Amino acid sequence: MNISHIDTDDPWSVTEKDLRKEIRSLREAGESAAVATVMAVEGSAYRRPGAKMLISADQRNYGAVTAGCLEDMVLDIGHDVIETNEPRIEVFDLMENNNEAWGLGLGCNGVIELFVEPLDASWDYPLATVADNDPVTVLTVIDSEGSLPRGSRTVITDNAQRNVKTRRKIPSALIESVDDKIASVHSTNQTYVAQLDETRVLIDGLIPTDDLLIFGGQRDITPVTQLANQVGFRTHVHSGRGAIDESSIPIADSVTTGHPTEIATHVNTDETTYVIVMSHNLLDDKLAVETLLRETEVPHIGIMGPNERFEELRESLMKDGLQLTAADLDRISAPVGLDLGGGEPVEIALSIVSEALAVSNDRTGGQLCEQAGYIHSRIGQKGNSE
Repeated sequence: MNISHIDTDDPWSVTEKDLRKEIRSLREAGESAAVATVMAVEGSAYRRPGAKMLISADQRNYGAVTAGCLEDMVLDIGHDVIETNEPRIEVFDLMENNNEAWGLGLGCNGVIELFVEPLDASWDYPLATVADNDPVTVLTVIDSEGSLPRGSRTVITDNAQRNVKTRRKIPSALIESVDDKIASVHSTNQTYVAQLDETRVLIDGLIPTDDLLIFGGQRDITPVTQLANQVGFRTHVHSGRGAIDESSIPIADSVTTGHPTEIATHVNTDETTYVIVMSHNLLDDKLAVETLLRETEVPHIGIMGPNERFEELRESLMKDGLQLTAADLDRISAPVGLDLGGGEPVEIALSIVSEALAVSNDRTGGQLCEQAGYIHSRIGQKGNSE
């Protein structure tokens, strides 16, 4: 599939899930492309380290590394990288006193460092691994005064190291010297640049896409599924009653119909699966919740309905011998959603998905204006990436 055939009218809205899928498609098709990655930020910038943009040979982009202010320049750089087949480092200093140099009058007040590289076979293994729900850490040499070429790459998994197809492997001694940095980013979605004497290494943590498992079959699951996809969740719908399939909800990544007690079979990885129970049938909801509590460790079970309904569900569980512990109640959110005040179907869906997103990011969903310090957690960054 050629990237130029994709609807790229709004490339900034592309999620990491979409971007990874498109990179794999381009590799399978043998298409030429470049990948730009934000390596580091000093001061303020819209995207944080690890953000990526895919650039086609005809200079179209999928995804973004800024809010659009540097897009044309990054596209030109990507095209040059494709032509030369050589990776590059680019630094954009958008501090207020340097804005005139760009002629853009920008107000980001940050320094953004990008690594732009050809899309090649070294991407195949890490993306296949993370698609199989295993985290990986990608180590890439971005600068070296020694003999290591820029672009040398090694991939770290939970149990092993793998030297992927690239210009040259990274020596084990160098990898061992950044073990503490690797431990910091592995199994997280963070990126860090390590300076080791004459060599700079980009340590990029790639984690599997989080899952949102929706239990229900009524029409209100559609806006929930749609918004969940838009924010980057991998969505699965399981209906306990009635025949629905992927044609009924084409925006879902997968759809199944079966008994409510089968819901646990659709949990890919407990710690990265978030569940919304919204069948509007009290018995089905009870069976689904009971199964999730007994058979899984999913961290978030959002239950649609008012407090009175949840109390009725809880009493029914107690009659069946399931006493909800404090740990169980910590996993349950009933009524589901953040308090946004809206009552339209899409507003309700936004409330539900926002809460799941906050939980997945270990946040509570409060207002940013009331938060002190950094908006996003970071490892070893020079300044605040907003």
